[in-house]
This record gives sequence, structure tokens and C-alpha cells, in this order.
Amino acid sequence: MSKCKINEKFFNKWGSKMAYVLGYLYADGSLSDCGYIRAKYISVTSIDRDRIELFKRLLKSAHNIKVEPPPTKNSHARYTLRIGSHKLYKKLGELGLYPNKSLNVKFPQIPKPLLNHFIRGYFDGDGCVFLEKSIGINGQPILKRLLVALTSGSSDFLRDLGQIIGKIIHKNETKIYNSHRSYQLRYNTSDTIKLFEFMYNSVHGDLFMRRKYNKFKEYLYLRPERITSKIKVILKKYK
Repeated sequence: MSKCKINEKFFNKWGSKMAYVLGYLYADGSLSDCGYIRAKYISVTSIDRDRIELFKRLLKSAHNIKVEPPPTKNSHARYTLRIGSHKLYKKLGELGLYPNKSLNVKFPQIPKPLLNHFIRGYFDGDGCVFLEKSIGINGQPILKRLLVALTSGSSDFLRDLGQIIGKIIHKNETKIYNSHRSYQLRYNTSDTIKLFEFMYNSVHGDLFMRRKYNKFKEYLYLRPERITSKIKVILKKYK
């Protein structure tokens, strides 16, 4: 079997693209060592095909994208890019990733200027943004709040992530919620807006998931008094 083309030096040099993809891999990536066939694999899975196609393009991969049809009527198809590469596997290990990482992975050392790209990548993989609405007594829509949650199976990872975000948004204490099978960081409206301003600052190209970005945008257009000068630049750039 011939070896598929791949850029095995992609993670050798820090940059916005590398940091974003690494953040996503920390969320939705996996490494596997198949010793019986002397193969090492990196896999990344998403219900958003555009993310998988982006990673394939950035890594200059010739590997096929595997499509799993929705298991139920109300669920989504899943898309997986699986890459066999000893060099990529080794480099990602040096960057803190390893097989069965979900329960005890640690937050890696990320260059400070690239933290927003790494965190945005992680958010696109294992983060949620909620726009909470209700209906008034006269049937009119009422916008209640905007919330963000970041999830991990590792409380250590979230503790460190929470401390980093806390310094960015000037939040002294961040509570980690135990949701049985995983842990969560949760942010209220004011903190979520500060996090948006940080994560989407200096975004390049397609290094963000548009459906999540659009949730923030919807709220901000409904609450224009929340738009800072920095947010105005972000919204103008990605109309």
C-alpha cells in the first residue's frame, strides 16, 4: 500500500494555523499506536465537514475523508480524517497529545501571541455557545443571555484553561462544573463577550467555525450597546 501525501512538518513551527489545528486536536483529535502493524495514526472527527476539509487542506493531505451517516433521524453525519504518520504522531506527542488523552490531558505550553488561536480551535471542537431567548406575555421574543461552555474529560486541563481565560477577561475565580462524564467551564454574558473579543481577534481565513461565530454575531446585533471598538472591527471583517 502506497503512503498518502501529507505535510509532516506542519506542527514543527508555531503559527496561527498550527495553533488553531492543535487546539482542535486537543478537543476532537485522537492518536492511536497500532503496534501490531507498526502504524501510528492521528484522527480528527467532526459533524462539520468544512472543518475536516480545512484540516485536510492545511496539512496538504491526500487521505480520504470517512463519512459516517447519521445513526438516528435527528442526529448528524460524522466526518473523520485519519492520517498514518510516525513523524506527526511523534511531534504531537512532544506537544502534549497521546492515546486515550481525554481524561488526563494537560494544558500545553502555547506561545502567548497564539493563545487566542489555540483556544478558538479548542472551542470549535469542544465548546458551545448558547443564545437564550424566551417569549414575552404578548408573544414578543425576549433575548435573555449569551453563554459559552468549554468541555473536557480532564479537570486539570480545564483548570489551567480557566486560569488563562480568567487573566484575559479579568475574572478572579473560575468554577469547574462536573457534568458526570466530563467537566465544564461556563461563562455568563459579560464574560462570553470578552471571550469572543479575545478569540476572534486577528483571525485569518477560515480559522473559525462560522456557525458558532454567527451565534455571537446574532446576539451582538440585537444588543449593539455591547459592541466595543475591537468587536466592531471583528464584525466588519466577517460580515
